[in-house]
Formats: sequence, C-alpha cells, structure tokens
Amino acid sequence: MKYKDLFIDFDDTLYDTYGNAVIALRETFEAFHLERYFADPQVFYDAYWQANIDLWTRYSKGEITRDFLIEERFRRPLTVSEQFREAYKEELSHPSSLTSYLLAISDCFLDYCSSKSGVVEGAHELMDYLKQKGYGLHMTSNGFHEVQYKKLAACGLKDYFDTIVLSEDAGANKPSSAFFDYALQKTGAQRATTLMIGDNLQTDIQGAMASGIDALFFNRWSVPEPSQEATYTVNRLQDIMEIL
Repeated sequence: MKYKDLFIDFDDTLYDTYGNAVIALRETFEAFHLERYFADPQVFYDAYWQANIDLWTRYSKGEITRDFLIEERFRRPLTVSEQFREAYKEELSHPSSLTSYLLAISDCFLDYCSSKSGVVEGAHELMDYLKQKGYGLHMTSNGFHEVQYKKLAACGLKDYFDTIVLSEDAGANKPSSAFFDYALQKTGAQRATTLMIGDNLQTDIQGAMASGIDALFFNRWSVPEPSQEATYTVNRLQDIMEIL
C-alpha cells in the first residue's frame, strides 16, 4: 500500500455536522422561544449560518479565539431582529452583559448537536473497509474537545480511530503546518505514507498539501474544482474504497 496512515477529518466528512446542526438549531430556537423576536424562523437560521461559516473560517486561521466564536455566532443572528435589539437595548450597549445569555444558548445548541447520531452516507461502510485493510486511522479536527468526543460516541465512530488529534491539543488549527506536524508526531505517521481525507479545501486539502502530505478531497458540496488540485477527488465516500 502506498499509504499506511490516514488523517481523516470528522465534521461533514464522516459526521453529518450540517444535517445534525439544522435539527439542533430548530430545537434551540424553540427552547429559547426565539419566535418572540423572529416571526419567520428562517431569518434567524440564515443569519446563523452566515455568521457560523465566517467565524469558523476566521478561527481556523487563528484570527479569533474559541470564546469569541461561541458568543459571536449567536450574537450576530439575534441582533438581526429589531425586536431583539429593542428588548436588549441596555445589554447591547454593554456587550459583556449578554455573555451569560449567549453562552446558555450555545451550551444548549451544542448539547443538542452532540447528541445526534447522523453520519454522511457511506461513513460506516468506509470505516469498516479501511479498518479491515489495516490502515492507521486518525481523526483530525478543529472541533472543540468536549463536543467532538460526545459526537463520536453518539454516532458510533469512535472505536474506528487509533488516534484523536484535535486542534486544541495541537495548539494550532488546520490548515497550519504546526497542526500537521503535531499530528505526525502524535500518531507516529510518516509524511510520505500519510493521506489526508476531508471536505474542506482550505483547512484539510490545502493545509495538508502545503505540509507535504497527500490529500483526498471529498467534494461533498459539489464545489468547483480547486485551482490547486488535491491528490485525489471523490464525490462520494464510497468512491474512496476504489482508491484505497
């Protein structure tokens, strides 16, 4: 085999983070009675996703902290509502006054998220195959420590992995070369015989290749072909078995 070790992204590569979060966001909306501020819940959902994508992109680049991300991803969508801004006029003039409320929403949302068992189609089938083939399987993620282990338990994927490599332990996020250096050190994998598998062009693919590690792009979202091509590209998880 050309590869001995596989670095595998977790969120939206194996675990259906988006699908599970859609359900959890609705449950959180209902739990906090946010219909008081949003006649149309979709306005809140759209604002949340816009904020979430931007904040996670900035977090992966090291531009913001974890705490800022957690608060801001709910502050932004809530303040889209004129009714919310009116109800919390005083608190909004002193941003830290809203912290406990925003953290309560975040904690509730993450609890709902991490209890969901949904995986991307073909995830268990792929992991069964890779395990049987004898690859070293290592989860590599920018996700938060306490959340990722709950997700792993909920979806039944934890026992497939020999190693869990999280950015909080590495002290650096993907796509930083420091993350991949840490992952190689922790797993004992060799750069030349390791393949990174992931759905994110920037954090997974470009990060790995810039670090001298081959990369397989799982084009889950049907994005245009990247200008800097991955070593391999697939549209379904099942297609990876034809390569490995």
